[in-house]
Amino acid sequence: MDSRGRILIVDDEANARTALAELLREEGFSVETAADGFKALPKLADFGPDLLLTDLRMPGMDGLELMKKSREQDPERIVVVMTAYGAIASAVEAMREGAADYLTKPINVEELVLVLNRELERKRLRAEAGQLRERLAARHRIQNIVGASPAMQSVFDSILQVAPSRASVLISGESGTGKELVAAAIHEHSPRSSGPFVKLHCAALAETLLESELFGHERGAFTGAVSRRDGRFHQADRGTLFLDEIGEISAATQVKLLRFLQEHEFERVGGNQTIRVDVRIIAATNRDLLQRVKDGVFREDLYYRLNVVSIEVPPLRKRPSDIPMLAMHFLQRYGRENGKELTGFTDGALQRLARYPWPGNVRELENAVERAVVVSRGAEVRAEDLSPSIGPGEAAADGMPQVPGATLADLEKYAILKTLEHTGGSTSRAAEILGISTRKIQYKLHEFERT
Repeated sequence: MDSRGRILIVDDEANARTALAELLREEGFSVETAADGFKALPKLADFGPDLLLTDLRMPGMDGLELMKKSREQDPERIVVVMTAYGAIASAVEAMREGAADYLTKPINVEELVLVLNRELERKRLRAEAGQLRERLAARHRIQNIVGASPAMQSVFDSILQVAPSRASVLISGESGTGKELVAAAIHEHSPRSSGPFVKLHCAALAETLLESELFGHERGAFTGAVSRRDGRFHQADRGTLFLDEIGEISAATQVKLLRFLQEHEFERVGGNQTIRVDVRIIAATNRDLLQRVKDGVFREDLYYRLNVVSIEVPPLRKRPSDIPMLAMHFLQRYGRENGKELTGFTDGALQRLARYPWPGNVRELENAVERAVVVSRGAEVRAEDLSPSIGPGEAAADGMPQVPGATLADLEKYAILKTLEHTGGSTSRAAEILGISTRKIQYKLHEFERT
């Protein structure tokens, strides 16, 4: 049976020390003891207790000094102190220094077990919360936005440059390009990373519901508002609020959002109490927002408040060299999720992926690879594992530009992209095969993405 926790008891009274150890072992704890602070130090290192239970008044090194030494070894270790009834002031001082609790002697064993269980459970929950934060953070690291093309490297540079600031950011790009990932990466690399990252899809809600979601509402503000509710601005305090499809919000909501950006305050729907919060706004749109300003459907002053810094995420068709890398990234992810050990794609599968124009962008590629992983039966994803909708696109059936009819530029583009497919996106290997410099390939890729 697993131990309920490791406890180190430190007390200069031998009988009390031994009795407590036996009682706690009977309760299922793993227990070590020490007669004073000096003898406890090596046991702190070797035994690595979850919780230090120490008397305060001991010869040589007292409980306060031992607690400080313990915290130097492990700041997360729990300390509970024991003290005589007449020395409670010392116990209060110990709690000011970081002790979790104190108990008066003679020790009530039932009370002691309750305190130990409570503090160890808190430690376990803190550890689980930390692991969850790490897993969530890993999803939003810039490395998880896959792309080696010059266009994506420019996006990465923008993320790292804007993240430390407080400036509002407007992310533009077609649906499925990964705008939310960019927003999350900005948050994760910002000083607000320990705060909340709150998301809201503005196009999915009616005007009245959108205002309530953003600003919250008071009881009775509208039919169905049976109690007060905090909105996304309140939830995102000291963090980041990501507003997706910002171009779809109504004129009335635009006014309220502009006021918040100017004054950092708002009122709940149906309320008159002014609320101030510290929230950074990151917005995204797949529309031409400046054109919507010209058309009179989006406020110009709000546009410039949101567009302090702009980042454009390129569509997948504009960065074809990233397709093999992205496909392999998704293959590995969904291979793990489905318990399949897949080594890669056949040449035929890569050709089909490279020829397709990907109107749904990275999201469509991800879905296509997930489907292929599910239906695949061999070590590699084959062309026939891909959905029939992933057709040859506008290129010839074999992908080769028609000769005669193709220009030298067409043939050069085909040769470079085809070679990059076979090298898994490695520009250095492709340059070696083609007999040209890596710099020239990178220059050409940048040129392809501009055409």
